[in-house]
Amino acid sequence: MTYLKRIRDLREDHDDTQTQIARLLNVGQGTYADYESGKTRIPLDSMIILAKYYDVDMNYICGCSNIRNPFPKK
Repeated sequence: MTYLKRIRDLREDHDDTQTQIARLLNVGQGTYADYESGKTRIPLDSMIILAKYYDVDMNYICGCSNIRNPFPKK
């Protein structure tokens, strides 16, 4: 699944650890590792938090687009 690779690549590109991102999402490191591996499906609200954190739109993070547009500002 493309979004699994995207969330891992974004984390690695920003030199974040799984533990740091797990804290951001309010989950344990093991749960976040399960998100990246595809063992557990990542909730939509967590995907939105990641998109905001990495400043990429949902189309990119979900794999619908290869263009890194910024997260929409209100």
